[in-house]
Amino acid sequence: MQLSVTSWSFPACTLDESWAIAQALGFQAMDVGLFYGPALDKARVLADPVGAAQDLIARGIKAANLYWLFGSGPADRALTDPSSRAVNLADFAAVCLFAQKAEIPSVFVLPGVADARPKDHAIRESAVSLSAMLPIAADHGLTLTVEPHVGGVLASPTETLALLDLAPGVKLALDYAHFACLGFPQSAIDPLAAFAGHVHLRQARPGALQAKWGEGTLDFAALVGTLRMARYEGWLAVEYVHQAYMNTLSDDVLTETIRMRDAMNHLGIR
Repeated sequence: MQLSVTSWSFPACTLDESWAIAQALGFQAMDVGLFYGPALDKARVLADPVGAAQDLIARGIKAANLYWLFGSGPADRALTDPSSRAVNLADFAAVCLFAQKAEIPSVFVLPGVADARPKDHAIRESAVSLSAMLPIAADHGLTLTVEPHVGGVLASPTETLALLDLAPGVKLALDYAHFACLGFPQSAIDPLAAFAGHVHLRQARPGALQAKWGEGTLDFAALVGTLRMARYEGWLAVEYVHQAYMNTLSDDVLTETIRMRDAMNHLGIR
């Protein structure tokens, strides 16, 4: 396993500044996405994926994962919406070409948000979309991952396993913090480690998606042990954030990032 950090952890920075911070802190790679100051140029990725990839490489950025959002937010052009499927798949082909040329090993997307529709129907629609995306990712040598998250259609380990059963081959962008926030004990989350394709790291507790190091309930030594037992060999991305979502504005992101980095280094992960 190797350690990265998310570019959106430093929202006031440019992409190059975020990468400079990542390198200064000793991270081998950085997750990239479409958010805040370090955002990729979404329009360029779609219109000129090869050129956008060459630019990223020319800037010396080693990316561990690409977080892609199809619409303007989690509910826009969601995977649960069949009317968006064709345009999403067309975009995804360009996204995968970009990731391939930029030497990014995996892409993560969101499964869709919970709404008035029956949850099992939404999960089935999300699985259909993911199953259609899977061969596109495979053709480009990429791992397709989906992240269960607070407010999404995958709000429990059981629902997550149900989707994976409907879309075999899809992996998880696994963040224990989302489930911990929703009140699930770590032992209930552990079975998902066998399906991890990318992992996010931050401390959390019931009711708090992000917590300071000494104020959370997650045992990261045990989490790493679970991943090792599952023979996970991918990236672990430190993902402390400073944003309005889920009241994550009050933490010192740099300090918490360093604390997680040091904890992972102590476990032999760099």
